[in-house]
Amino acid sequence: MSRDMIFEYALVTMGTSLNRAPSEQRLERGDIVSLDSGGNYKGYIGDLCRMAMHGAPDGELVDLLGEIDLIQQAARAPIRAGLIGADIYAAANEALARSPHGKHMHFVAHGMGIVSHEAPRLTASGPIPYPADDANAPLEAGVVISIETTLPHKRRGFIKLEDTIAVTADGYQAFGDSARGWNRIPE
Repeated sequence: MSRDMIFEYALVTMGTSLNRAPSEQRLERGDIVSLDSGGNYKGYIGDLCRMAMHGAPDGELVDLLGEIDLIQQAARAPIRAGLIGADIYAAANEALARSPHGKHMHFVAHGMGIVSHEAPRLTASGPIPYPADDANAPLEAGVVISIETTLPHKRRGFIKLEDTIAVTADGYQAFGDSARGWNRIPE
């Protein structure tokens, strides 16, 4: 059954590699997988990253992904129409400061729409350099934002969650907000 969505891209890491480009690497038991993918629905882009594991995650991996999810939830908590875009960063930065791995994590919130990383532009220090033209402007209902937190862990690999959300009058609507924990790859 067609859902009229076009698959746009996938950035995949496996095991301890931080490489997000195609490679000859093969998935092995015990490897983690980061699947950062995007789709296009009627001309609009959505972005989502989830984690998987070939085998069972140990306590450290559960804790690391839990830390990332705490940052994600902290950044989302104040979102609603009228919020100043920079306040998303303030909430995320407070959570990062409390996180044991916060100094090694990367957080970014950016507009989504016809292209990824479009307005509102909420930071000048993200992975794609652009001016923070909208950091001090109020968010409007209907604006779509990607919220992402990444931990490139030297020993465990690339761990990330990314969510696409739409700002509403009294909060936000999250798209694809399931499978946020470790998804098990069948043996």
